[in-house]
Amino acid sequence: MPVVEDEDASAARNNVNSALEGLRFIDKRTASAGDEAVWHRVMERFEKLSSSDGKLPPGRFGACIGMPESEEFAAELLGVLRRRRAHSRGVTTSAVEDRHDIGKDELWDLWMDLTDKTTASRMQIFFDLCDRDRDGKISGSELKSAILLSASANRLSILDEQAEEYAALLMEELDREKKGEVGISQLESLLSKRAFEADSFRQHYQSHHPCNAERLGRLQFLACSTKNAFQEDWRRLWIVGVWFGAMAVLFMWKSMQYSYRSGFEVMGYCVSMAKGAAETLKLNMALILFPVCRNTITWLRSTRLGSVIPFDDSISFHKTVAGAICLGVLIHGGAHLTCDFPRIANAESKTFMRTLGRDFHGCQPSMLGMVMSVEGVTGIAMVILMAVSFLLATNLARKNRLKLRRPFDKLTGFNVFWYSHHLFAIVYALLIVHSTLLFLTHKWSEKTTWLYILVPTVLYIGERFLRVSRACVYKVDIVQAAIFPGNVLSLHMTKPPGFKYQSGMYIFIQCPSISPFEWHPFSITSAPGDEHLSVHVRSLGDWTEEIMRTFAKVHNDSRLFPKLYIDGPYGAAAQDYRKYDVMLLVGLGIGATPFISILRDMLNTQTGKPEYQQSPRRCPSHAYFYWVTKEQGSFQWFKGVMNEVAEMDHKAVIEMHNYLTCVHEEGDARSALITLVQALHHAKSGVDIVSGTRVRTHFARPNWNKVFARLAANHPGARVGVFYCGMASAAKELEGIAWTFSQRTSTRFEFRKESF
Repeated sequence: MPVVEDEDASAARNNVNSALEGLRFIDKRTASAGDEAVWHRVMERFEKLSSSDGKLPPGRFGACIGMPESEEFAAELLGVLRRRRAHSRGVTTSAVEDRHDIGKDELWDLWMDLTDKTTASRMQIFFDLCDRDRDGKISGSELKSAILLSASANRLSILDEQAEEYAALLMEELDREKKGEVGISQLESLLSKRAFEADSFRQHYQSHHPCNAERLGRLQFLACSTKNAFQEDWRRLWIVGVWFGAMAVLFMWKSMQYSYRSGFEVMGYCVSMAKGAAETLKLNMALILFPVCRNTITWLRSTRLGSVIPFDDSISFHKTVAGAICLGVLIHGGAHLTCDFPRIANAESKTFMRTLGRDFHGCQPSMLGMVMSVEGVTGIAMVILMAVSFLLATNLARKNRLKLRRPFDKLTGFNVFWYSHHLFAIVYALLIVHSTLLFLTHKWSEKTTWLYILVPTVLYIGERFLRVSRACVYKVDIVQAAIFPGNVLSLHMTKPPGFKYQSGMYIFIQCPSISPFEWHPFSITSAPGDEHLSVHVRSLGDWTEEIMRTFAKVHNDSRLFPKLYIDGPYGAAAQDYRKYDVMLLVGLGIGATPFISILRDMLNTQTGKPEYQQSPRRCPSHAYFYWVTKEQGSFQWFKGVMNEVAEMDHKAVIEMHNYLTCVHEEGDARSALITLVQALHHAKSGVDIVSGTRVRTHFARPNWNKVFARLAANHPGARVGVFYCGMASAAKELEGIAWTFSQRTSTRFEFRKESF
């Protein structure tokens, strides 16, 4: 009779197969393109990398198969594959090692071995990578060498002594009989325990979403999705709607006004277009100042208006209004220069004197005369200054992504953006002159530009004076400064008397020794209840690089620390974290800083500090923190926070997930040993080998769909605040996923992005 395997044994065998089938030697993203497409790319690289004789040098094998950053690992892999091929043909190993270059036929054979989907083949290749003396057994010293090789392939810093400790840990787990060596069966058994998690929650959330296209009809699904979208963005929609409506009304009103004037006979609809655009420019030149009045915005967001106006989007609105100004300038200036001025200059003398003679004091101007008039010169000057300011404010210029050669590299960067933006002081002065000396408007009551911009300019100037006065009042002394790997500077300062803030807020910092005019924003990383004030600065631009060099020179001698001034605090999206029962905090690199204060604030609330006991503010019941970084050294400056959470979060309110993207994702042969060592070491000592903390580090990037699905399954019907700080590209992805899961599940995800 055939032996019938019970369900438990069958499940165990499936897990083993799942783990070992996940072991691969080709990057998952590369392999996902399909076998033929991937091989075609390999051959394209072969043609580019091969020598004149049409063969590939062994040193370029890694780049050819898609491992350009893992040359040492690829070289070891090449040796293993060649020996396997030689053994199958009965060729001696020495003969294989004497052959250097790789031909197309051999590359095809090697590729077939690498992409072999059978479990036994993959396991044997991996075992041979560890078995350096080729005796069919793996010793402790061989495991140590394999661990160092894996660390190198993943850009991890592991000392020789650490590798020896980790090898001993693996041998302890593998060599239960204390023989001093292990075979392929023991290694296979250990790898099988690393089976990947099944998506058991997927069916759960799919069966519970309110807007399910399969469960609802097409029209009902569309109505449900529209309703949810409106609930998510109604504050943005009504603000943008009112703004567009105001511009449309002003444009139509002024256009119609000029269509009934005598000059319309000469200029036609050109003058209507120009004057309509000019009226929208008045509005937008006023509106563009409000989003950068940060003190006013911070105060307003704490009032009832904060619930109906999206103050978190103030900078985005500032940029949007700037775009509308560009369009208005093009229409206004273009209509004048290409249509109005030529028609006036070329109009019949009688028609001109009858319709426009009084406006030009009885003298018909030439095209050049109008351009060179005060009105024309001020208009052109404003356009030039605006163009310079707008171009230098783009991400390419502001973040110095253009990489211009010297001396033109000085024309980009944050410094240039900062100073060029102050050209708008001249623009506003020219605007007053330009709007006062108009060709076609003579009544003072119709010269309304000053009425539009009076309040915002006074408000903005007042805020600048407030910043200067605060610099005198909020005096800080640097208590501690430390530079961590990854070019991160940690600054701990004394808290000025009367300086009150909430977690999630940010401050501006000025260092007069670097620049007496520049102020730069940084998230506050200390909690409101802490005795000190702290920020973390990442070297990303000219000013931050200079402050890093300044503190590096003093070598922790507090007497030599440069003087700093602060301004703030100012409100940000993360400040509203207490409005949610559940939070998802996502930080990329230095983008973790806005959330450090939040985590510390939650810990202080748990520990019952006196200043928190009487606080009426509630604290979220769950917080999921995901930090993604590409450098192992970044853990050094974040280690303190991770240890605080691990030690003080007795109620398990905070769940931390660290992701290191320089390590290849789990399942990749290059990270397999590191993953095994990490799991065993964490299980035994409770300490992660990568971060050196009790928080486990994941490899590669998070699967955000799985993250959101898990939260939706764990918190059905909840309102989850998704707070993000990092690159704009990832923000779009997260916002899209949050919106999708809000439609598909009963959980509502509200996306909030840090922007200052």
